[in-house]
Amino acid sequence: MKVLIADGVSQTAVDILKDDFECVIKDKLPAEELLENIPDFDALIVRSASKVTAEVIEAAKNLKIIGRAGVGVDNIDVAAATAKGIVVINSPGGNTNAATEHSFAMMLAMARHIPVANETLQKGEWNRKQYTGVELKGKTLGVIGMGRIGSGVAKRALAFDMKVIGYDPYINEERCRDMGVTVGTFDDVIAQADFITVHMPLTDTTRGMINKEVMAKMKKGVRLINCARGGIIDEADLREAVLSGQVAGAAVDVFTSEPIPADHPLLGVKGIYVTPHLGASTVEAQVGVAVDVAEGIKAALHGEPVMTAVNMAPVSKQVMNVISPYFDLAERLGCAVRALADGAVKKLEITYNGEIADVNTKMITTAVTKGLLDAEMDKSVNYVNAPSLAKERGLKVSEIKDKDTELFANIITVTAYAGKGQVSVQGTLFGENGRIIKINNNRVDLAPKDCILICPHINRPGVVGQVGSIMGAAGVNISGMQVATTEVEGTSLMILTLDKDVPKSVVNLITSMDGIFGAKVIIFDQN
Repeated sequence: MKVLIADGVSQTAVDILKDDFECVIKDKLPAEELLENIPDFDALIVRSASKVTAEVIEAAKNLKIIGRAGVGVDNIDVAAATAKGIVVINSPGGNTNAATEHSFAMMLAMARHIPVANETLQKGEWNRKQYTGVELKGKTLGVIGMGRIGSGVAKRALAFDMKVIGYDPYINEERCRDMGVTVGTFDDVIAQADFITVHMPLTDTTRGMINKEVMAKMKKGVRLINCARGGIIDEADLREAVLSGQVAGAAVDVFTSEPIPADHPLLGVKGIYVTPHLGASTVEAQVGVAVDVAEGIKAALHGEPVMTAVNMAPVSKQVMNVISPYFDLAERLGCAVRALADGAVKKLEITYNGEIADVNTKMITTAVTKGLLDAEMDKSVNYVNAPSLAKERGLKVSEIKDKDTELFANIITVTAYAGKGQVSVQGTLFGENGRIIKINNNRVDLAPKDCILICPHINRPGVVGQVGSIMGAAGVNISGMQVATTEVEGTSLMILTLDKDVPKSVVNLITSMDGIFGAKVIIFDQN
């Protein structure tokens, strides 16, 4: 498989990938060349320069994963990638410290006029009185966005004896209070803060959220910092607010369009300090984000789950260690209920019993959904597009959790509702191996592999032998067999593990036998 590195990344990341894959490095690849080259590659690594548009994604015939060596994915059409089943990953923690430190450095530099003081002194000027600054101690810092970076800035501000008030629509109030941060509304932050720093993603909601109307409600002489995303603070409005004196100063590292033109509204304004998107520009951060993405791409191309996908439910490393052993079993349980159900499945219910009920099981549920859809769709189904494909088909998927369990530490039960009936298959792990332990209410012990024939039948001599004879005559080898009792008196459930698929004509012949109540085939290993 081939990996295209379209923007320069650390050699450490290349070293991680090159032993397993062919790596092609084309730094700052022009848009037309990216479009031309992308069909040949299985993975793509970009930073902020390359734009991965819907057109590029459509042309990517083999692409399985896009890695953004950084936090934001503004330059990637995530919706188009998701629709095509392409994983998009980033490095949410690789440059957190670098961006945090840069945000705080920008605040200090602005408060003490360090950039302009240095510039004029280099020219031979000695202007001590002109560059009198303000102290951070005792001032109130408003933090809009209390994620990793916002929380990091808040922590440093508290060490400088600042008061901190934080706002985030998804804020963890208990964690903030434990840090010493006051939790407030957006309006609280705007009204009370002497310094305001933004740490939100750029979305339709956050674009221009700090505009002239909002700045007019701030304290006169407030100072603003934006090291998050260009466009969160309206650039033209910021210029006017600084020129009018409503805003005493601003420190900006990110812009609506980069690189910025010579006539950009934030250039040449006294009190506005700018840097060319340096938030993640440390030696350590560049290595960190590249390594994170390289390891994610390596895992994905080897068929393993990744933790930092932006178009999948986020999962911590600790939770992934718990749930990943269940992925293969979950897919096979989904495959089994699809094969056993009569008609289109409209509802899928996954019940988790045992300790596994305590963790985030969304990816296991996605694995079940993938297994079911794989069995009935021609197009490729994966962990990225399975939820959206289920939604398109009107398939309702739900989870039930219950810690109670009797025989096994953890049990997954998948119930499919189709037509007027339902079928259920229950599984667990024996060590690292998945086993099916119930089909409907019938206790079994079945390795979900190869091809399985399931026949409910009357419990009388000769029935099993007749089925075996039919299989032998058709040249189908039976590699395993078990017969389970059912809840219906006088009946049993025959389960045959076969070396290959059974012709439809053979299944029909078995179904027509006296004493057979139907026959279903589950093909677990189709590839």
